[in-house]
Amino acid sequence: MNDHESTRELRQSQQKPRARARAEAKITVQSSEAKPYDQTAGPSLVEIRLTETFSGDIDGESPVRALQVLRNDKSACLVSMQRFRGKLGGRQGTFVLQGSEIVENGKIEATWFVVPGSGTGELSGLRGEGGFEGQFGKGSNGALDYWFE
Repeated sequence: MNDHESTRELRQSQQKPRARARAEAKITVQSSEAKPYDQTAGPSLVEIRLTETFSGDIDGESPVRALQVLRNDKSACLVSMQRFRGKLGGRQGTFVLQGSEIVENGKIEATWFVVPGSGTGELSGLRGEGGFEGQFGKGSNGALDYWFE
């Protein structure tokens, strides 16, 4: 190990872990539109456009675009992107969430993360991960564990 490597390791060991916080919110679907784009074979491929509002520690709104694989039994899996606009923990700005969702028996469970570098305003440097669950298309309870770089 040379002097440069040992100095870098020392600096890294002295860095304090980033403080994490948890934000919780009620997510309400304000509008929803589903448009199949490939039904040549099962399962169908569907584009979904949603508008959601968040209330709680996450307070604001978000347009969502999702791509869904919809099976005959109405179960599905989705990938989504959404830009949140509003306040997180009292800080104003925007950020992008990338999600992965599973729908079974009308219930949705999802994981999401903040896309690195997507935070603006007082949310610049935001990182985080979390998810939500609830009734598909009706509303969910979500949480985001977050920190700032």
